[in-house]
Amino acid sequence: MASRDGAIARALAFFDRGGFRDRLAELVAIPSTSQDPGHEADVDRYLRAAIQPWLECMGFTVAVHENPRAGFGPILTAERIEDASFPTVLTYGHGDTVRGLEDQWREGLNPWVLTTEGDRWYGRGTADNKGQHALNLSALEAVLAEREGKLGCNLRMVLETCEERGSIGLREFVAAHADALRADVLIASDGPRVTPEMPTIATGTRGTFHFDLVVDLRPGGVHSGHWGGLTTDPAVVLTHALGAIIDRRGKILVRDWLPGNGVPTSVRAVLNGCPVGGGGEAASVDPDWGEPGLTPAEKIYGWNSFIVLAMLSGRPENPVNAVAPNARAHCQIRYTVDSDPATFAASLRKHLDAEGFGGVRIENAGIRMPASRTDPGHPWVRWTVASMERSLGKRVQVIPNSSGGLPGDVFVDHLGVPLVWIPHSYNGCKQHGPDEHFLIAPAREGIAAFAGIWWDLGEGGTP
Repeated sequence: MASRDGAIARALAFFDRGGFRDRLAELVAIPSTSQDPGHEADVDRYLRAAIQPWLECMGFTVAVHENPRAGFGPILTAERIEDASFPTVLTYGHGDTVRGLEDQWREGLNPWVLTTEGDRWYGRGTADNKGQHALNLSALEAVLAEREGKLGCNLRMVLETCEERGSIGLREFVAAHADALRADVLIASDGPRVTPEMPTIATGTRGTFHFDLVVDLRPGGVHSGHWGGLTTDPAVVLTHALGAIIDRRGKILVRDWLPGNGVPTSVRAVLNGCPVGGGGEAASVDPDWGEPGLTPAEKIYGWNSFIVLAMLSGRPENPVNAVAPNARAHCQIRYTVDSDPATFAASLRKHLDAEGFGGVRIENAGIRMPASRTDPGHPWVRWTVASMERSLGKRVQVIPNSSGGLPGDVFVDHLGVPLVWIPHSYNGCKQHGPDEHFLIAPAREGIAAFAGIWWDLGEGGTP
């Protein structure tokens, strides 16, 4: 007799005997980076050779489409429709990775070879995002086997290959295919849990807004002995301008950037008692950094942050005795849906002028990825929490948005679906640097959780 417990047991057995690890190794071996030139064929191969046949074996109708934006990676769509009266779930993933950075991985590791060490699987894409969407599909496979080929709901999938370049072309694609992608909810996986041990659901993501601050004073450098102390140093001016934007403890001083009414009550409620951290090897939660009066969870999941991503003046790798002619900083705002990014550049200009930095230019300002959020109390969120807690026997933490960026806004704007992101990774996975890895224990929980979700979707009683 087919059962929920049987489906979960099938998924765990596949995981425990090494089936999932072997599958992940095959996916990691395809160097499908969208950031390094020369890998266009690998990106295409990931969809057509690795994912498409697998989905077709599970009864999906699959198509691989050219990106609406020329020169960017293709997009796979798949659907498995059993009955028009059944609920329809849309799932999402991305098959592209960041640069391999082969020369930066520590000895014994290769980004395109899955390596097991202790409680970790090392390899590019293990956490971001091959391991996450492969885990969900492996759980689906177990449920279909338990139900002898039936699911009891309809399922659609979008798998893009340009997420690591800002999901270029995805918005246009979803808009053009909205009728074919319509669904009741998006349930997918990317990003980190709040801690490695805590199953997590995120109902959106913070957006990213980027800009350059530039101080450009003269055509070239001038002798530091002859001119030092007499002529303005652009690096010093830029440093003080940054100090006018954020204080030495991380409090944003451009107050017009921030949510006007503070952290919303519903967000504050869901973050009460939410843990943060628990996995970063090179960073720590500094309690005195950021907005005073907020908890760490409120700072990262319910507030905006300002980060200087890069700064340059002169030639740090080969300094000369000269006062540099210019200085530049590339900056980022991570913002929630409670702020209006359309006002960010104008607010900064007004603030810098008022602080005496009229000569500091703002260049290349704009949104890289918009913010999104579904109400944490939405019925689909509550339904998924109940399913996961039943499968895992432990509390699931809901957060209003992931700390990173995802293209959830695309699906909200064009499909109107609520967002349920279920991350399987953690914030110390090194996903954009060398030595990226997937923790085995959260992955094992993830395949069990999704087996329960896929089963429950076919049982009726969905929102």
